[in-house]
Amino acid sequence: MNNLKNILITGGCGFIGSNLCKKLIQDENNFIICLDSNFTSSTDNISNLINNPRFKFVKHDIIEPIEINKKIDEIYNLACPASPKKYQGKNAIYTTKTCVFGAINILELAKKNNAKILQSSTSEIYGDSREHPQKENYFGNVNPIGPRACYDEGKRCAESLFFDYKRIYNLEVKIVRIFNTYGPLMDIEDGRVISNFICQALKGNNLTVYGDGSQTRSFCYIDDLIDALIKTMNTKKEFSGPINLGNPIEYTINEIAESIKNKINNKINIIYMPLPVDDPHKRKPDISLAKKELNWKPKISLDKGLDLTISYFKNKLN
Repeated sequence: MNNLKNILITGGCGFIGSNLCKKLIQDENNFIICLDSNFTSSTDNISNLINNPRFKFVKHDIIEPIEINKKIDEIYNLACPASPKKYQGKNAIYTTKTCVFGAINILELAKKNNAKILQSSTSEIYGDSREHPQKENYFGNVNPIGPRACYDEGKRCAESLFFDYKRIYNLEVKIVRIFNTYGPLMDIEDGRVISNFICQALKGNNLTVYGDGSQTRSFCYIDDLIDALIKTMNTKKEFSGPINLGNPIEYTINEIAESIKNKINNKINIIYMPLPVDDPHKRKPDISLAKKELNWKPKISLDKGLDLTISYFKNKLN
């Protein structure tokens, strides 16, 4: 195992993290260390990896300093509650701590190991954007004291920390801004649009749309995102980003609701509730930089991705 590349994935039991673990362990030159506090995730997502000799699960919260008894080559920092239901409702202060203290602790580990490190930032750093689509050089329109700020501003602070470690310590950092992503291994209680609609429809409940449904989002299937994360990690040292990763095809929330309703249960209704505070009206990535630097663009259509995701949730709910 001395020749293996040791890769640490924080938040490795989460939706994106567990999919990344499964993809990276397919390469027999990788040893995967999955680190997670299980604050909002479960080891169920990695249950089929636990007995793999090239996989290790470590239960740890990155708001505390980290010691790993292996030389680490690469780090994917994915640890943070990601859905508004969890990063606001469960513990907003904890979310900020995870973003900021967690970034410092994981950057210190990267510095100690001279490891490449990738930060999973978010389209939320653009806030309720006044620029559309969003480019990486847009500074955003974020409410720093609103209920979403723990996540939005926490991720913005983490980005600044990553670039400070790059400038001060010459650390090789990569920052990706992830837009709405969906697919298998999402949490049933995730609370975001696609998982909400699918679970409601499968249970025979009405679909709940917040606002009038005219707000738009762009949805990227998980396999496409995982491909982009790995490609970003493998870019030349000089490239740090930030780089938008997402699907630029835009849909209204009403269109998503109708599509899922038609696929699962056409007899249910769509009901409308008040829009949450600071909920962005439009969200669409400009992925010109990803096309140029990664030679990447999403391949999986929403229609196909929804079918795969619905199949996953059917099995999960049963």
